[in-house]
Amino acid sequence: MTTTITHTDIPTAEAPDGPSPGPLRAAGARRTARVAGGLYLVIFVCGLFSEIAVRSSILELGDPTATVQNLLDAPGLFRIGFLTDLTMVVADVATAVLIYVLLAPVNRTVSLAAAAFRLVQSAILGANLLNHLMAIQLLEGDGLLGGFTTQQRDSLVLQSLETHRFGYFIALVFFAVHLALLAWLIHRSGYLPRWLGWLLGAAAAGYLIDSAWFFVIPGYDGAFSPLVLAPALIAELSLLLWLLVRGIDTDRWEVRVR
Repeated sequence: MTTTITHTDIPTAEAPDGPSPGPLRAAGARRTARVAGGLYLVIFVCGLFSEIAVRSSILELGDPTATVQNLLDAPGLFRIGFLTDLTMVVADVATAVLIYVLLAPVNRTVSLAAAAFRLVQSAILGANLLNHLMAIQLLEGDGLLGGFTTQQRDSLVLQSLETHRFGYFIALVFFAVHLALLAWLIHRSGYLPRWLGWLLGAAAAGYLIDSAWFFVIPGYDGAFSPLVLAPALIAELSLLLWLLVRGIDTDRWEVRVR
């Protein structure tokens, strides 16, 4: 015995209330871009403050006595620098996730790799903050360095800060790879401008060159760093402003995710 099922016997799904899934996806992507831009602004401001306003005003390369005196003159500023760096690292982790979501439609594997390299950079920066904190702890840890002379203590403080400095350069190698992958993804996306991809590619090269010089050339003092890192400053500022102000081209986003 067979049973005939007519079209009227088959339940039909009703259309969902509200906007269609396409516009929702586009709106979500636009919000993701804006949040990523806001977090990038936090990273940009905190990173520059910690490096320029704090460590550059305290660290005197090759001069432990001057470095320690600078640190003793501004211990509060130094601790604020630690907190702003920590804030930068936390924002960096969140940014890695959001950028992955934003660029996964271009190529999920490459976007995941870009996020992974940025997360490794964040992990190195976070661990490296122990060297920053150690400098002030060496000065405030009563009794911990009882067997050391003042000169030896000052040398340890300077060594901690210089170790932190080189830890930063190691992290920037991973960040440079992240930027190179990000440049490729943006260039192919269609919903972010290609010129941003070219700028980020130049930034990646600048970070790699600068870090290589510090590791390869003994006693290199960073004399050419402003020259090679200028494209990085322009590129990252352009990216954060574009994400924060313009977001993405939602029409092209919808075409990409179909």
